[in-house]
Amino acid sequence: MGVEFHITRADFWAENEDAAISAETWLAYVQADPELELRPECGAHHAQWSGPSAHDEPWLDWHAGNIMTKWPDTALYHKMLKIAADLDATVQDDNGTVYRLPTDWHFDPHERTTVPAQRRPWWRLW
Repeated sequence: MGVEFHITRADFWAENEDAAISAETWLAYVQADPELELRPECGAHHAQWSGPSAHDEPWLDWHAGNIMTKWPDTALYHKMLKIAADLDATVQDDNGTVYRLPTDWHFDPHERTTVPAQRRPWWRLW
């Protein structure tokens, strides 16, 4: 089981036939962003992010009109929000929950917390 986040232009990421982000748009974005690098050995649309992630190799991949990753740490989630804003899109989880604010998601793989930030106990917010 895993948590997947999607950058999408659709109301629900899995139903994006009329709101797809094209592969060409994603590849152009990756080429223009110095923090992203294509990793063709992982797939034609797979990009690695060089930002300050807790993951060794934080990645994003385009598939079927959306850009996705699994288990984004907080830093990669913030990068996804920026990409979504640049592409006139939103960030959603598998259930279609939309994440809009930097404080809407917190995940540190070293803490092993998987709860959206707004649902964490109050003592974990600091």
